[in-house]
Amino acid sequence: MSTTPPVLAAELAAAWADIQRNHPELPDLAAPESLIGESSSACGAELSFERLLHEAVHGIAAARGVRDTSRAGRYHNRRFLAIAEELGLDHPEEPHPSSGFSLVTLASETKTRYRPTSQRLQRALKAHTVATDTDTRNFRGPAARHGSSGGGVRVKAVCDCGRNVRVVPSVLEQAPIMCGACGQAFRIPDAPSAHGALAAVAG
Repeated sequence: MSTTPPVLAAELAAAWADIQRNHPELPDLAAPESLIGESSSACGAELSFERLLHEAVHGIAAARGVRDTSRAGRYHNRRFLAIAEELGLDHPEEPHPSSGFSLVTLASETKTRYRPTSQRLQRALKAHTVATDTDTRNFRGPAARHGSSGGGVRVKAVCDCGRNVRVVPSVLEQAPIMCGACGQAFRIPDAPSAHGALAAVAG
């Protein structure tokens, strides 16, 4: 099992602490490694400072006892939106049919406020992506290729709206991962389904 990159974990913790300085009620980020290398289908975004601020909205909602999503966490309602505005996030005029107001973006003032923090985090994320991409090109044996309990090589799965996540093919075999932006399922490029991707690997 790979360990959490210490630089990236430290930058995530530092960025979260920077948000806490502006919003003291935000709970601590107990496990920054839980965000590394993962993309939230509900949030529909890869890890970035913008995504971190999105997660902070959920953190404050939880601290206040506010139910900010519905439909198994996919639909971001107007209570989410109100807190997002407090944290300096812009939003579309109308909610998305399946994800509501999940597609929040950094307002210009928020970009300025957090620019040094955002830039440090982005550098750490880029370094982690390079290391991860290099690792997935190495041969790791059949157990890894098939995504067994011994681990699995993540591949890029894409959504027709342009978003992408990295996932072990066997995860898609178990159940679809839905995009929070458009409600469509992520798929492995040039593969009609996760099952087809696994069959190609097995063959």
